[in-house]
Amino acid sequence: MPLYRQFNTQEELDWEYRPEIRIDDPKAFEKIIAERIAKAEEARAMLKRTADVHYGPTRMEKLDIYPAADASAPIVIFIHGGYWFDGRLKKENYIWIARGFVARGVTTVIIDYDVCPKVTVDEIVRQCRAAVAWVYKNAETFGGDRDRLYVTGNSAGGHLTAMMAITDWAGDYMLRADIIKGACPISGLYDLEPFQYTWLQPKIQFNGQQIRRNSPILHVPEHAIPLLVSWGTEESREFWRQSEDFGAAWQAKGNAVEFHPQQGGNHFTAIDGFADPNSAFLDKVMSHMRSSWA
Repeated sequence: MPLYRQFNTQEELDWEYRPEIRIDDPKAFEKIIAERIAKAEEARAMLKRTADVHYGPTRMEKLDIYPAADASAPIVIFIHGGYWFDGRLKKENYIWIARGFVARGVTTVIIDYDVCPKVTVDEIVRQCRAAVAWVYKNAETFGGDRDRLYVTGNSAGGHLTAMMAITDWAGDYMLRADIIKGACPISGLYDLEPFQYTWLQPKIQFNGQQIRRNSPILHVPEHAIPLLVSWGTEESREFWRQSEDFGAAWQAKGNAVEFHPQQGGNHFTAIDGFADPNSAFLDKVMSHMRSSWA
C-alpha cells in the first residue's frame, strides 16, 4: 500500500515536499534566510511602520502595519511560511514584502503566529483568523479601507491564506461574509494528508482530525471569494498538483479562480516580486486585487 497517492516511502515524499533538498547547495536555505533578513533591514529603513500590534492575547499574536501614503488605502495581509514549525521565520524577516505594495498605494499588514509543536495547526489557523478579524475591525484606526481587504501568503502561508478564504466569517465571527474580497495563495499546501508521512511529522505532529479540518481542498464553499493561485514552475510536481487541484476544486463550486505559474520561479523565489513595485508578479496581484473589489 502506498503511503500517499503513488508514493511508497518517506524519501519519495520528502523529495516532493522538502524544497531545500532539491537545491544543489546544502547551505542554500540558510543563505536565503540571511538574504531575507538583509532585505528586511534595508526595507525597515525605508518604510513607516507600526510594530508589534497585538491582535490576540498570546505573545506571538502580533502584527506590523506599513501604511500607504493615502488615507483609506486598500489593505493586504501577508502570512509568511515556515512549514508551520520554523520559528526562525518571523514577520520581521518579511518587511521587504511591503515595499512593492506600499509603493503601489496599498497598506500592508504582516502577521506573526505561534508554531508547531508548541501549538497545533488548529491554533495557528485560529490565530490567523483572529488577525484578519482584527484588521477588518480596526482598519480605520490606521488609515485602511476595510472594504478593500485582500490576503496573500506563501508556502504554509499559502495554506493559511486558503484557510482564510474558506472561513465562515458571518457564522463564526459575526462579521460580514465577505470581509476578504480576494486572495492569492502562493506555493501553498491544500491537502495536508501527505505531511504525516514526511520528515515534518515530528515537528508538526498532525493527526487525522487536524488534517481533515485544515485541508482547505476538503472545505471549498460556494459563493466564495476570487482566488489567484500561484506557484513557481521550478517547484516539484506535487506543488504543481496541489495548486492545480485546489484551483479546480474552487472552480467546481462555481467560484472564480486564476492560475498563475511563475515562469522560472521556485519555492523560495515565488514571492520575490513583492519587493519590486514594477515587477510583473506584483502587477498581476494588483490587477487581481482591483478586480476583486470592483
